[in-house]
Amino acid sequence: MDEIILKPILTIESLIDEAKLFAEVESIYPEPKLYGVTDGKAVGTYVEHKFKAYLAAKCSFIAGSSASGIDLPELNVDIKVTSVVQPQSSCPFKSARQKIFGLGYSLLIFVYSKTDNAETRTSTLNILHTVFVEKTRTADYQTTTKLKQIIANNGNADDLVAFMRDRYLPVDDIQAYAIAEELLSGVPLAEGFLTISNALQWRLQYSRVIAEAGKVSGVVRVR
Repeated sequence: MDEIILKPILTIESLIDEAKLFAEVESIYPEPKLYGVTDGKAVGTYVEHKFKAYLAAKCSFIAGSSASGIDLPELNVDIKVTSVVQPQSSCPFKSARQKIFGLGYSLLIFVYSKTDNAETRTSTLNILHTVFVEKTRTADYQTTTKLKQIIANNGNADDLVAFMRDRYLPVDDIQAYAIAEELLSGVPLAEGFLTISNALQWRLQYSRVIAEAGKVSGVVRVR
């Protein structure tokens, strides 16, 4: 009878370790499928699928579905892949609260530089940065830092709502005052490190997390 070998269950710690190893291997792998591809979304999909297949060969986990909305729902982690030329990606808009309190899940971000080789007709993705952002750090930097300043300066609900209006947060007055009262009640407000642009889909920009990775708690430099 063949021996059944059980794979270890994927954890945040092992995810970070495997992401580092994957990035090292992928950075030197000549991939013919990506030669001449300029669509960033196609490159991102390729890396995400390849990384999840890499994880599946080594660990036990349940992959995300369109219903769950994130790649690794058991760990509450979404995988993002972006070019170093303009490190950003989109994510579904759920609530303006995400800009203040965070997305509600963590991010594993791969930032690559793509090089095509005309002689071999292959492409190499040099993964320059791999960063893990804990969910508590996934709010908008400017929004959270300014709200914290207003509260520290004895600001009241009117001050907070005025700031939210100035920032064009997609909330009505009732929602804005509810958030203001929540903040004033002492609900912890962590400083976020994303730049989140208002849109039908949030536009997440990663320059700050790349720069701050390894320097602040909750933003881990994997590679």
